[in-house]
Amino acid sequence: MYDFDVIIIGAGPGGYVAAIRAAQLGLRTACVESRETLGGTCLNVGCIPSKAMLHASEFFDAAANGSMAKMGVEVTPKLNLPAMHAQRIDAVGSLTKGIEFLFKKNKVTWLKGHASFVDAHTVEVAGARHSAHEIVIATGSSVTQLPGVEIDNAKAVVVDSTGALELPAVPKTMVVIGGGVIGLELGSVWRRLGSQVTVVEYLDQLLPGMDMDVRKEAAKIFAKQGMELKLSTKVTGCTVKGKKATLTVEPAAGGAADTLTADCVLVAIGRRPNTAGLNLEAIGLEVNQRGQIDIDHEFRTSVDGVRAIGDVVPGPMLAHKAEDEGIAVAEWIAGEIGLVNHAVIPGVVYTWPEFAGVGLTEEQAREKGEVKVSKFPMAANSRAKTNHEPDGFVKVIADAQTDRVLGVWAIASVAGTMIAQAAQAMEFGATSEDIAYTCHAHPTHSEAIKEAAMGVRGKPIHM
Repeated sequence: MYDFDVIIIGAGPGGYVAAIRAAQLGLRTACVESRETLGGTCLNVGCIPSKAMLHASEFFDAAANGSMAKMGVEVTPKLNLPAMHAQRIDAVGSLTKGIEFLFKKNKVTWLKGHASFVDAHTVEVAGARHSAHEIVIATGSSVTQLPGVEIDNAKAVVVDSTGALELPAVPKTMVVIGGGVIGLELGSVWRRLGSQVTVVEYLDQLLPGMDMDVRKEAAKIFAKQGMELKLSTKVTGCTVKGKKATLTVEPAAGGAADTLTADCVLVAIGRRPNTAGLNLEAIGLEVNQRGQIDIDHEFRTSVDGVRAIGDVVPGPMLAHKAEDEGIAVAEWIAGEIGLVNHAVIPGVVYTWPEFAGVGLTEEQAREKGEVKVSKFPMAANSRAKTNHEPDGFVKVIADAQTDRVLGVWAIASVAGTMIAQAAQAMEFGATSEDIAYTCHAHPTHSEAIKEAAMGVRGKPIHM
């Protein structure tokens, strides 16, 4: 009756994972993708290439700022930006080719082009119609535009996150509009390579959504690194003349206007769901006020036979959240039970140091009831001290009555890796005592999690 059992629209982290899992479960599977390569925003112009640039720029910064010299390694670095871009492109290429190999291995059909709904079981792609018993929308998200600021990546003056990865030269001055994850990561790359970076954030703290202690400490760390922070500030306009951009800014609460001039402006104020062009009207599927598609626990939309996952549905716009939903939706379609614990989705900012968290912030936890909180400084961690990485802390938030861990927040050079332990512990319903009495290898950064957990009961050893 149908060409396929399931068609996935979009080959980003959610879509390609859903397609592979569905095929593994014996479903005749197709995946629609308009890019020339698979992997979506994450692999092509997001998570992966930005981490390649972050990693490379860390080496340059360590050599340039004298931190390597302190450890007896004296070098004079010379930036080869084309080579740095080349290693980024190579990393992206190898990973996207890897997904194409997995599609072939699992017999997933790649339908190349844009998908448009004809009815709830049929989409049109590149002039041809394809039908399926179930269709999954996994089209991801795009950069949010800022009124009054026109992005033109080709000119490399006012850019979005994609353009910021492709800058042909290090700008002398850069203004980052938005103090969230993307802005701080890409701003960090170019600061390390020599830019004078100013971050303009509408809110009174950086990193919205993270624990307040983390947000306040982030401002101190980035300021110490040389970033200029303009918090509680809004951008009202932008003009470009030649290779210079001039921004008009004013206090978020209102007040006198001022101007900022820069060689490059990065607009990083968030992302919006990709639903335009799908012809959702043809199937009577509406989006909510935030442009998202509402779903139930099985990822079903209001239209029978159509499901949705990833950035187009409510929840954090994170690749790993989309991947877990991709596995789960495929399992539901195949008649199994797919589970995603949305209360335990870690978030990471891959700057130096890294910022990571999982579960509730202290503010959220206190709204729900009485809690106990413990913080352990990385300056007291033997591995961090040995590595000359004193910045940061680990914070454990536990229910005062049950001792169950409600949230863990960390600032450390490897916080993104450390947070996996906390997420797994919370997935199993661990108490702070469970973590405190789990033996941790010494010397490791993760011992800070153990010490913070011990502190919940008032008995850390090294503080």
